[in-house]
Amino acid sequence: MYKCCIFDLDGTLLNTVHALNRTINLTLARFGEGPIGPEETKKFVGDGYRRFVERAFRSFRGADEAVPEEAYSFYNTCFEENCLYRVDAYDGIRDLLAALKEKTIRTAVVSNKGQDRAVDNIESVFGRGYFDIVLGEQEGLPCKPSPAGPLYAAAVFGLTPGECLYIGDTNTDMKTGIAAGIDTVGVTWGFRDRDELQAYSPRYIVSHPSQILEILGR
Repeated sequence: MYKCCIFDLDGTLLNTVHALNRTINLTLARFGEGPIGPEETKKFVGDGYRRFVERAFRSFRGADEAVPEEAYSFYNTCFEENCLYRVDAYDGIRDLLAALKEKTIRTAVVSNKGQDRAVDNIESVFGRGYFDIVLGEQEGLPCKPSPAGPLYAAAVFGLTPGECLYIGDTNTDMKTGIAAGIDTVGVTWGFRDRDELQAYSPRYIVSHPSQILEILGR
């Protein structure tokens, strides 16, 4: 029986593509490049902000071209100002979370977004303290696809990996959940498509948050 749901943030709980796209285009423009569109943004994110910036720049400059180090700090400054731009929960997420609370299922967020920005996003949409744990990128906690984040959350709750679900929308998420030994749910409403998720053979693939409740009821 599952006692905990551990969620990715971007593309799983919240549609953050507009904030990410706005920030990367401001960064690219600062260095004479860009813009990229929302669909390219969805493909480039998922492995931390440095990889996002790197992929965006190299889409214009080529794979061997060095990314200016200042671009990373400029991105972070812009993201602090724009991280909530047009951010909202996906359809059905609020209902899912309310149902999890009724069932006393523990909830956690594990994101490669920086800790402060992850908390900003979650609290701006759901309110303070809505999730039991929110973990973003931070010192001492390796980024996904390391399983460290989900395993840490499970340990805080006093649960085994087998008592948890890990829920995400990208190949990074599939690698993370599977590496943690946690039954993994791929969601198709986010940033990547079903084929990418299916390639990693997660335990479940769902197209609407209500299907997660069906999994919990089995």
